[in-house]
Amino acid sequence: MAGIKVIITGATGMVGEGVLFECLQNAEVVEVLIVNRRHYELQHPKLKELILPDFFQVDKHDEQVSGYDACFFCAGISSVGMKEDKFRHITYDTTLAFAKSLLKVNSNMVFTYVSGSHTDSTEKGRLMWARVKGKTENDLAALPFKAEYNFRPGAMLPFPDQKNWKTVYKWIVKIMRVLSPKRVLTMEQVGKAMIHAVTKGYGKNILEIGDIRELAEA
Repeated sequence: MAGIKVIITGATGMVGEGVLFECLQNAEVVEVLIVNRRHYELQHPKLKELILPDFFQVDKHDEQVSGYDACFFCAGISSVGMKEDKFRHITYDTTLAFAKSLLKVNSNMVFTYVSGSHTDSTEKGRLMWARVKGKTENDLAALPFKAEYNFRPGAMLPFPDQKNWKTVYKWIVKIMRVLSPKRVLTMEQVGKAMIHAVTKGYGKNILEIGDIRELAEA
C-alpha cells in the first residue's frame, strides 16, 4: 500500500501525542491531520490541524476531513468521579458521531479506537467505564468501515520528547516493565501497530496487549 493519510484525535493527550510522534517519523505515513479541541504546538511538513471544540460539528468540515485512509481515535477521558450519563456522552456519543461523520466522506477508511485493557464486550459487567467502552467498541465495529479495530493497551511508555504525560506515571510504568514486562507497551509500538493495521491488516478487530505488540513487529 502506498503512503497513507491519517486523522488523529487526542494529540493533546498521551496516547494521541505518542501515536502522532510515530506517524510523523514513519515513512508509511505521508500526511497527518490532527483534530483537537485546542491547538497543539508543533510544526512538521506532514502535519495539518483542525481545531474543533465540538466533535459533533465535524460535518461542517467535510472538505478538510475527506480523502483520508484511516482515523486513529485516541481522544478520551478518565471516568474517575464521573457519573455514567456524562461519561457515556463523552465516550460513546461523541465517538460514534465523529466516526459516522468521517464515514460519510471516507467510505474506504480504516477506523481504530483506543479503549483499554479489561474493556467489557458484554456491556453487562460491574465496571461502568468498561461497559461504556465495550458498547463503543461494539457499535463502531458494526459501522461499514473498510476495517475497524479496537486497541486495548495497558501501561504505555511515552516517547522521550512527549509533553503530555506525568513524570510519576512514567516511573510507575518503568517499574512495571521490570516486574511485568508483558503488560507494558511503548507508544512507538502502539503507533506502529495502528499504521500496520491499515497497511497490512490483522486477523481480529479487538487487539489486546500481545496483539498490539505482534502487529507492531509485523
